[in-house]
Amino acid sequence: MRICRDSIDLVALWESLDALFSQRGFVREEIAITAAGPMVAWSRFAGDACPTVYLSAGMHGDEPAGPLAIEAFWREHDPRDVNWLICPVVNPTGILARSRGNAEGVDLNRDYWLRSTREVRAHAAWLERQVVPDLFLSLHEDWETEGFYFYEISLRDDEPYRARSILDHIRPICPIESSLVIDEHAVREEGWIHHEPQADFPDSWPEAIFLAKRGCPLSFTFETPSCALPLAQRVATHRAAIQAALAQLR
Repeated sequence: MRICRDSIDLVALWESLDALFSQRGFVREEIAITAAGPMVAWSRFAGDACPTVYLSAGMHGDEPAGPLAIEAFWREHDPRDVNWLICPVVNPTGILARSRGNAEGVDLNRDYWLRSTREVRAHAAWLERQVVPDLFLSLHEDWETEGFYFYEISLRDDEPYRARSILDHIRPICPIESSLVIDEHAVREEGWIHHEPQADFPDSWPEAIFLAKRGCPLSFTFETPSCALPLAQRVATHRAAIQAALAQLR
């Protein structure tokens, strides 16, 4: 196993996100308190006719590019034609420890069926109070790969142009993972895993399956190679992936 040394200054990140989102009219909600600080969610309503997008990151504490990409994206962009739900650090204790799991060593992204952890109980309850999003974007990293890839879960028509458009947008910034099997999943095309809306293991739901079971029609889980590329390049890749996915709404 390769060890990735990148980390996040959690206090500085919270201060930056608080300033960014408050300036843009978001509502802040502390949905759980952990030993590393609060789990915070932000929301902003644009109108009944606007699509709702839920953006998530920081599920695994050794995957720093996602939370930093949310900060970087909102420094340069402010899409006003979208209802936003954002939870940029789902696992504060993991971020602080630079560990995949939380302080108790539990992988939160396998706990959305059992809800054995305080973080996931609080997070799932918050999500259940929100409108079901039209699009879910989840920012992750993978230490075992050399390039970008993503999972797609779609409850509606099969539309391959969406995945190909995202990959075309990413290629100038980051190499695409070329493996035919990634994390025991066969790719549909290079860099693209088309996943059924079912968990690989019945009692180990990830967040994306939880959202699919709630009726979210489309989700993308983006993965950058956490050990193969510099952090700044991975952050830029996630920023570009967010933009490319939002373009699919239009």
